[in-house]
Amino acid sequence: QVQLVESGGGLVQAGGSLRLSCAASGRTSSNYAKGWFRQAPGKEREFVAAINWSGGSTYYADSVKGRFTISRDNAKNTVYLQMNSLKPEDTAVYYCAQGWRLGLPTTVSEYDYWGQGTQVTVSS
Repeated sequence: QVQLVESGGGLVQAGGSLRLSCAASGRTSSNYAKGWFRQAPGKEREFVAAINWSGGSTYYADSVKGRFTISRDNAKNTVYLQMNSLKPEDTAVYYCAQGWRLGLPTTVSEYDYWGQGTQVTVSS
């Protein structure tokens, strides 16, 4: 089993920044890709960013490219999402997840462990 715990969410004004953290514990969590997803009220969960096991490769949704940065510290079993230039449309619950396949998975079905989520609210 793998446990994922997100933190760092909150309320921020448009144009501001937040850094989300995802602490992982359990079986060999550093060997798998990690991803961030988000879900706004009434919408489906959507892919935000992914990072491979080493941190050497990353992939972003077009909506956040150039504003968000995903990174990982395997020594701390932690993944981060630095969010800059936040917009009201970034408001959502953000989830950390661990993938089950190699590479950079981008769909919900390619992840098998999920955190409980952390709320990010961007005011205009």
